[in-house]
This record gives sequence, structure tokens and C-alpha cells, in this order.
Amino acid sequence: MKVLHYIPSIDRSSGGTTAYIQLLANELGKLTELHIVSHKEKHPINIKNSTIHYISPSVLNGMKKEWKTLLQEIHPDIIHINCCWMPGCAFTQKWAQQLGYKVVLTPHGMLEPWIIKRHHWTKKIPALLLYQKRAIIKADYLHATAKSEKENLLKLGYNNKIEIIANGIEVKNIALKTSWNRKKKILFLSRIHIKKGINFLIEATANLKTELQGYTINIAGEGEESYINELKQLASKLGVENLIHFIGGVYGDKKWELFKKADLFVLPTHSENFGIVVAEALACGTPVITTQGTPWQELESYHCGWWTEIGTEATTKALKEFLQCTETQLEQMGKNGRKLIEEKYSSQKVAQDMVELYKKVCL
Repeated sequence: MKVLHYIPSIDRSSGGTTAYIQLLANELGKLTELHIVSHKEKHPINIKNSTIHYISPSVLNGMKKEWKTLLQEIHPDIIHINCCWMPGCAFTQKWAQQLGYKVVLTPHGMLEPWIIKRHHWTKKIPALLLYQKRAIIKADYLHATAKSEKENLLKLGYNNKIEIIANGIEVKNIALKTSWNRKKKILFLSRIHIKKGINFLIEATANLKTELQGYTINIAGEGEESYINELKQLASKLGVENLIHFIGGVYGDKKWELFKKADLFVLPTHSENFGIVVAEALACGTPVITTQGTPWQELESYHCGWWTEIGTEATTKALKEFLQCTETQLEQMGKNGRKLIEEKYSSQKVAQDMVELYKKVCL
């Protein structure tokens, strides 16, 4: 089977979507002839078991011709579009379907209510009217990563052909930490964006300023400088600039080192369709605090973290409970988290499920 994925960016700064395609390709490329189409960036990630193609990023200048030429050369059995709202996603789908290709669309959480409400009248409504609504309706199948995302997609009422396949990670290649002795380090690692709720973590830190003395809260990730400066000013205003450390984007071995050295991982986000960093932290054996804006209710059923309401108060409460845990309790939570990832989120299973979806769409 020939599979062609389109993704707007494979730059290392693009966050979870780029990490998703890298992990999926490593296993999907063993089961199919996999091609990935994107646009040139400064720091493209290395994607194994696939052929990478670059086309023009301009819908109005060159993109259509280059895309159609690629399709004629490759003749894929199925095309998989990743992401929404960028015109390139909708138009590559449209041009492919005009040529008779079947298309799967993965929104990657970009159709979640919080995202649609953001810039609703100025950006989302014009995009929906011009191209995005039609793309969702016309997709042969939508791919959701969790039951909650499927439910929100059904509420839109545009397309009810939806398959749930969770994101996966290469858990066999991730070493479990060997010690749960408190190092007094708390980690946030993701894209620095207003959606991620980093302000809640800073405000919760201020609420527990006395209890957290001696701790380091590392904020790792890339984002717009103006927003990072806003967060730094908030930390300074609340008197916790000595506890909060912005350390920039972290990749490769340094990223895994941060996960393992952290006593706790916190993602206080407004909305995630999956949250691959949660899975990565759990695979390392690090307990997690994240919100009900993510599909990680299993943190509670597997006893490996806290699945909270969104906001400062709930984040504060979970942090306080973490501080009261013994090292033995943290070790058990860490091992429970590893077990969860091994049982439900291996990248091999995800790739196999994806191939089955492609077969169903192609019938």
C-alpha cells in the first residue's frame, strides 16, 4: 500500500503534530510505502522509514501544480491530511479528491471547542466559510485520537465518519527512570502558547511559594518572544521568578534527561486532542498533572497522576497533593504510568490500526 501524508510543517518547533508524524512514520513506514509532503523549514526533524517531499507553501503560487505532479508520480492508494485552518491543508485535500483520491483528515485537536472559540469571528468563521467546513464534510474519514475528540467532532455535525486511533510512542526505546528520590524539579515541556495554560502553573507556584522553596520549575519549549516575556513578567509580579526557569526548546537526549530528572510533569492546558508529552513523561516513569482539556482520564484509573479541572485553583490543589506524596508513592505512580503506556499506546499498535483504517476507506 502506498500512503501519502501531507503536514504543513515538520520543523522541530511545531510541537506535538510534528512529533506525531515522526513517531507514526517509524512504524507505518515498515507496513506501507510511506511518503510525507511538507514545506521547507529551518530545522526539519529526521523522519525515518519514509520519503520526504517538499512543495511550495503558497496556495496561489506553485503549490497546486507541484502537488498534482507529485500525485501523478507516486499514485498513492490513500492520502492523509494533517491539521486544519491553514489553507494548504484544505486545498491539498480538494485537489486530491478532484483527481479521485480517498482522503483521511486528522484535525489534531484543531476542531476542539476551545480552539474554535479562539479568534472565532475574525479567523475561524471566515476560514470555515471559505474552505474549512467543506474540507471536513468532504473527507472520506476523520481520524480522532480520543473518544472526547470524536464526541466534539460529532457535535459539529459536519461529518460522522470518524475513527478513533490514539497517538502512540516508541515506548520500547524509552528508558524508565531508576530513582524516584526527590530532586525538587517540576517540568513543563511543550510549545509555549496561550493554549497551554502556563499561567496557571505560574499562579499555582505563587500560591505554594513557601512549600515550593528549593524547587525548580522548568518551562521548556519554543514560542513567540512577546508571549514568553508576558509569562516572565507574570512570574516576576507574583514573586516566583527565582522558582520559574524558561529554558527554551529542548530536543533529543536533553529532552529525555529532563523528563527523567523531573519529580513531576505538568501540562495545565486548555485543550489537547492527545498530548504526546503526557505519554512521554509517563513512559519515563514521571507522574503527571494535566487537565480535563486532555483525554488523560486514565491518570486516575491507573493511579499515575492527576486529571484536574482547568485553572489555577485545580492546579494548586494537585501540586499540593504531589508535595504530600512520599517517594515510595511517587515510584509506584511512575511505574503505573509506564504500565499504562506499554499496554495502550505503543506506536506499533497505532500503525497497525492506521493501516486497517486505510483499508476500510479504500474499499
